[in-house]
Amino acid sequence: MKNKPYSEACDQNKHVIKAVLKPYLEDGVHVLEIGSGTGQHGLFFASEFAQISWQTSDLAENLPIIQAWLADRRLANMPDPVELDVTADWPAQEYELLFSANTFHIMNQDAVEICLERSVECLKSNGHFVVYGPFNYNGSYTSTSNERFDHWLKSRDPESGIKHFEWLDAITQRVGYRLIDDIAMPANNRTLVWRYETFDQLS
Repeated sequence: MKNKPYSEACDQNKHVIKAVLKPYLEDGVHVLEIGSGTGQHGLFFASEFAQISWQTSDLAENLPIIQAWLADRRLANMPDPVELDVTADWPAQEYELLFSANTFHIMNQDAVEICLERSVECLKSNGHFVVYGPFNYNGSYTSTSNERFDHWLKSRDPESGIKHFEWLDAITQRVGYRLIDDIAMPANNRTLVWRYETFDQLS
């Protein structure tokens, strides 16, 4: 694919996200990235952590873009991307880590809720779900730039927009996740880390 789509944001935030992910990327860990976009994040992290397996995924129409990026630099620990619509079928394989960057504010609320609920179907007990992006807290924007960004998102799609942390955390608690970290990132973003604990563990 000539003139492949390029994400400047991926290049800008990959190193700070790497620092957050590093403790969870032990030998043999299988990662499912939800909404991989161009696939640039996957290529970077798979090249930095050769001991893991990084599975990219996205809607069917976006897979050729990821394939084009992967074709430029074929990595043994990075299989072909798989189709994933978070509101439909999820992979049968189980993973130790789920990762998603800059996706929740693109999705509508129903899709995000379904994503969080269905994600546990392919996550091993004590596995982690790491989500990067902008979030609102206490019903408010954390910056004027996030407020402008949210208005821009809604001008393109009224059902999209920055999600409220408290709403997300309530859903995750209901399905068996426990928040273990909430990390401030550059450009008014956050990284949320949830650990999946089965109800047997919680009782």
